[in-house]
Amino acid sequence: MNPAQRAALFERLKADNPAPTTELIHATPFQLLIAVILSAQATDKSVNLATRRLFADAPTPQAMLDLGEEKLSGYIRHIGLYRAKSKNVIGTCRLLLERHGGELPREREALEALPGVGRKTANVVLNTAFGEPTIAVDTHIFRLANRTGLAPGKTPLAVELALLQAVPPAYRKNAHHWLILHGRYVCKARKPECPRCAIADLCEYPDKGKAVRGQKTEDRGQ
Repeated sequence: MNPAQRAALFERLKADNPAPTTELIHATPFQLLIAVILSAQATDKSVNLATRRLFADAPTPQAMLDLGEEKLSGYIRHIGLYRAKSKNVIGTCRLLLERHGGELPREREALEALPGVGRKTANVVLNTAFGEPTIAVDTHIFRLANRTGLAPGKTPLAVELALLQAVPPAYRKNAHHWLILHGRYVCKARKPECPRCAIADLCEYPDKGKAVRGQKTEDRGQ
């Protein structure tokens, strides 16, 4: 894509959703961090179901640390990898209290030093909690960036760096949310919904025609 196409892409996504945000339910930066840790290899819906009760009973690092791993596991047992996540969450709460007075640090290095927090999780927190123009590359954004030609790359880090160059500065703060939501609900992995895609004419996906024909066939079948 050339610069004009990239600008048009984000202008359309903005028009459809002027104020995008995460679908993970949280009331504080700390709760956002915990929700993102729990969301690895899990859906936002399953995480929200678990954290609704968890955050009501343990809304702070101290309250969550007081639960301990075993009790915490009871809240999140329906989420994948829940035992490992329970261990990481308790470890994170402990370090937040010991090193940061129970507050969430705003520095990437300090965030990534917490158990269960990698670059993607740190990017989500920096963007959503603190308004930094970071872009967290999950499977949806990785797929969309490569499929559309917006910012091709062979690894999540390569795509992230390419996106930071490709996304116009005016759109960089919200780019993460626009892209993940578009990838989740429109530019799906197996069956991209090209006929209703707002950026289809800008996209370089070679099988757009096939997707359109497939949709028309389904419509006739109904």
